[in-house]
Parts: sequence; structure tokens; C-alpha cells
Amino acid sequence: MQAMEKPRVLIVDDELSVRESLRLILKSSTEPVVVSSGESALEALAREPFDVILLDILMPGMDGLEALERIRQQTPLPQVIMLTATKTVKTAVRAMKLGAFDYITKPFDIDELMLIVERAAQTSALRRDMEALRSEVGRRYSFENIVGQSAKMQEVLKTVSMVAGQKTTVLLTGESGTGKEVIARAIHYNSPRAERPLVVINCAAIPDNLLESELFGHERGAFTDAYTKKPGHFERAHRSTIFLDEIGEMNPATQAKILRVLEEGAFTRVGGAEQLSVDVRVIAATNRDLHKGMREGTFRSDLYYRLNVVAIHLPPLRERPEELPHLIRHFLKLKSTELGLPEKGFTRGALDLLQRYSWPGNVRELENAIERALVLSQDSVLTADDLPGPIAEPVSPAAVEVRRERPTSPATRTLGDAVDALEQRMILNALIQANYNQSRAAEILGTTRRILRYKMDKLGIQEEDTHEIS
Repeated sequence: MQAMEKPRVLIVDDELSVRESLRLILKSSTEPVVVSSGESALEALAREPFDVILLDILMPGMDGLEALERIRQQTPLPQVIMLTATKTVKTAVRAMKLGAFDYITKPFDIDELMLIVERAAQTSALRRDMEALRSEVGRRYSFENIVGQSAKMQEVLKTVSMVAGQKTTVLLTGESGTGKEVIARAIHYNSPRAERPLVVINCAAIPDNLLESELFGHERGAFTDAYTKKPGHFERAHRSTIFLDEIGEMNPATQAKILRVLEEGAFTRVGGAEQLSVDVRVIAATNRDLHKGMREGTFRSDLYYRLNVVAIHLPPLRERPEELPHLIRHFLKLKSTELGLPEKGFTRGALDLLQRYSWPGNVRELENAIERALVLSQDSVLTADDLPGPIAEPVSPAAVEVRRERPTSPATRTLGDAVDALEQRMILNALIQANYNQSRAAEILGTTRRILRYKMDKLGIQEEDTHEIS
């Protein structure tokens, strides 16, 4: 097994005895390098990176504080521990305010010294890992890595590239599965806020009575089971971006609080009185017709116009079939890498089925179909037998009722397929019983309209499809 690489430590002190003492103490657990001045430290940093720097405060020429300010401009940024005599502890505290990791007073306590150096090295390693992860995420969501060769998607990407660098609120519209979250991530990770994580919340997946608390947090005792104070997603998104997916499912009372955040940058936790200020960019998305929601009184018009500063519509996959070959190649490579599987291709017959399918679940359905095929296939090439039933055996909407009466043999379907088919059958039957009134159908199913809509979107059940089936 390969030994872990030792952290590199730069020791900066004008006294030879101090330098040598530190080098001897640390050489067993680190790779120490010694220099005698601030100027020499900067020269060493220009040649090679260090994880930790032990930096004396009182040195001739460039002192420790000046050297610290210069070191803080380095990339990657090392962790700096100040070395100080008792009489200069106040200066060391000032150095901490300038960004030093910690300070150690002379003469050194060896155990304390080694503990602080170890903590600093761990912090430095964690920061490097985070930088690498952030860089990888940034590459994944760079504009060049988003598949979109069609004229419609090129127009989308052009708009996204123009708004990414601004704080402008963005409203993403389009059917479920068209890639609204991918576009939201591309906007965030190509913005000045990319150093902080994107905060994502699916408004349709959280019950009404919990959504406000999830978004804005709550104070202790605000409601039953609120045993402690809890920050919400908007607090987590301070100086970052929050993505409100399926905002069309949000109730009007919570919409009013979202409007206040957009207009004033402020909110209060549930059960609290203190006004909290946040700097948050909002990206919202919906697969619902918000104009219809405004007419029906389920969506506030003032919030719509505040969200709709820049509107970006993502076309369904059936309107850009020329992108299918590119998307198939993209997901084959991506999923093979993620799953640690060898790359495979589709047979001509399987490709023809993929091309002819209407993709009601859009890009998400395609991605899932390819992942399923890679996981389940035992052969070196993917065939029609590796595709989900609806793709491998395309049927017209009118034939769905017949298929429901003649279910596929259990041996030819996965448990996930069976569950989806059962949910689809129950939802369609409930809609028919309720004369396509979704609120009434939700009551029949013992669920909420919000969750019913979520399931319909997941299963690709469109309102017009239910009428055709009847």
C-alpha cells in the first residue's frame, strides 16, 4: 500500500537555532524546508507549493506581518502559523485577523507545536480537495459540456452565458426532465458566486406545512417538534444561489415571503421576530403554466413579474430530435465513467428505437434509460432487450388501456417498472373517476394535489394524454 504523502512545511525564522530546532522536531511527520527571511520565503513559494508555513513575526527587512500579507495572495493558499515571543502576542492576534491559521509562543511546547501543525496540514489538505471538487463541478457544468447543438438550445445557451455573471433573477420553464436543473447549475457555476455551493430545493416534494420552515428556518418552539432553532435554505444560500424547482406548486402564502426576499433581501424565521438579511440570487423553475395559475389565483402575479426578469424556455426533446445522437453518446460515456463500467454502444436496431421514441420524460428519461441499459446488460453491446418496455415496445396512447389489462410478464420487467406501471394505472383510473379534476383525483388516491402533480410529471402523464386514454 502506498504511503501517504507528508505535508510540506516552510519554516521562516532569522535565528538559526530556532530554524534547526523546528526542523528536527517536524522532520519525522512532515517535509520541512527552512529559510531565514520573509524575502526568502516568497522566493521558496514561487518555486514550489507548501501546505503549512511557520512564520516568525520579528525579522529584519520584511517582517512577519508584511510577509503574511504577501503570502495571502498565493495560490494555492497555505496555512500560516505565526511564531511569536510573549511580548508580541498582541501582534500575533492581529496576524490572526489578517488570515493566519494560529500562533505559537516561544519557547515552544513540542506537543502543542505538533498538534497545531497537524491541524493546519489537515485544513490545507481539505481546502485543496474542495478546490479540486469545485474545479471538477465547474468543468462539468461549463457551457462547453452542455449538449445542445440545435438552434433552440444554442439560443438558450447564448442567453445563459449572458446572464450567468449577473445577479439577475432567472425563471426557467419547460416540461419535466428537459434539464432545468442542469441549466441552473450552469448559471451558478459560471457566476462570481461559484465558490459557494448551489442550494437546491424541490418545492413540489415538500408538504405545504413544512415548505416555509425549510425555506426560511424556524425558531425553537415555533411549532410541535421544533425543539431547536433551525436555519433555512435561504440562510444557507447567503452569498450564493438558491434554485427553487417547481415553484408553481408553492402556496400563495409562501409565495408572498419569496417576494419579500426578492424585493428587500430580508425575511424572518417561522415563529421569530428578528429580520434577517441575505444576499441571495434566485433561480426558479416550473413545468406549469404560470399564466394559467395567475388567472386561477394559485400564483401571485407580483411574484411572477419579479421572477420573470430573464425567462429561459427549455424545449422538449421531441422538438430537437437532431440532438439525440449527441445526447446518447454523452450519457453512454458519462454513465460508464460514473458506474465504473466499460463503455458500450447500441446496436442499429436499438438506436432506431431510441430515435423513434417520443421521450415524454425528456432528457431525464433518456439518461435513466441509458443508465438502466448499462447496468443490466451482460453483453458487449446494448440491444433493444436492454431498453425499458415503453421504448422497446412503443404503443399509441389508445393502446395503454389494453396494455393495463394485459400486463407484462413479471419475468420481463424490473421491480421499478412494475411500481411505475402500478402508480401510472392508479393515477389514470383516479383521474378518470374524478373527470380529470386533479384535486379530486388526489383525494381518491389519499394524497395531495402537489404530490399527484409530482408523480404525473415523473411518470410522463400529461393532461392531454389522460383525455386520449379515456
